[in-house]
Amino acid sequence: MTTIIESRPAGAATAVSGAATAITKSRAVNFVLTLACPERPGIVRAVTAFLADRGFDIVEHQQFDDHVSGNLYLRTAFTGGGDEPLGFDQLNRRHTNTAADLTAAFAPTANEFGMEFSIHDGKPQRLLVMVSKFGHCLNDLIFRWQAGSLGAEIAVVVSNHEDLRGMAEAAGLPFIHVPVTPGTKPEAEARLLELVAEYDADLVVLARYMQVLSNDLCTSLRGRAINIHHSFLPGFKGAKPYHQAYDRGVKLIGATAHYVTPDLDEGPIIEQEVFRVDHSLDADALVTVGRDAESQALSRAVKWHCQHRVLLNNTRTVVFR
Repeated sequence: MTTIIESRPAGAATAVSGAATAITKSRAVNFVLTLACPERPGIVRAVTAFLADRGFDIVEHQQFDDHVSGNLYLRTAFTGGGDEPLGFDQLNRRHTNTAADLTAAFAPTANEFGMEFSIHDGKPQRLLVMVSKFGHCLNDLIFRWQAGSLGAEIAVVVSNHEDLRGMAEAAGLPFIHVPVTPGTKPEAEARLLELVAEYDADLVVLARYMQVLSNDLCTSLRGRAINIHHSFLPGFKGAKPYHQAYDRGVKLIGATAHYVTPDLDEGPIIEQEVFRVDHSLDADALVTVGRDAESQALSRAVKWHCQHRVLLNNTRTVVFR
């Protein structure tokens, strides 16, 4: 059994009345519990009882019973607090209002059911976005971030080229150039990990970053790095994929967002997008359509990950949309 603890808890302020034995919570705090464990009776009851006993209100609940593997996957969003006064006799069971506190309190239940679980607070996830020369995915992520629909904060943009510096800096984002050559790749990847720590990045997004990451780096970023691939994997690998598609007369253009693993372009798939095309589109037109597919698939994958809607299921994913 592995317990994963959210590293950045968020607390809720309280105010004590001088004359009354009551505490008022300033405002609600939102949390998300995700877990996986072997199927057995009583799991949902245990989760809901744990939350109800501490005065939390479930606002969203989804679960998937995988009868092939015999595992249950669950995501529950809940809120605690409000403006109602709480008597001191209630504090012992309702004081757990940070992700770290709740993780510790839930551990006995998790041990009983063999759960792997995480409890996340409502703080937005921070992104380190990696790019090379193609800017369509970065531009889309920036737009959604500025519009407030990405569900995450872009902390920094890192690139092995200077081409997209203007796009990043125009959005007020730090742009860091980390050149990569075959001889300097270990140093470049070490620098990347330094930047992940420096900018407190929760997720690395490869937004058309045209470098293959080493096995060691992929392992270090397991479950914390998303890549966008320019096709329905594993078709049309290598250079000029849309030209290959044109030569083959394809009728569908697609893109695949997946987690990064040491197996190149074979990580667990989070999302795929598809557009129907026909003979009237030449290779350049297919590139345009394909870029739209890439941008949409990547942004959805990033948003769902940052909302803690994606659970790993061996080589697959469970996505609670």
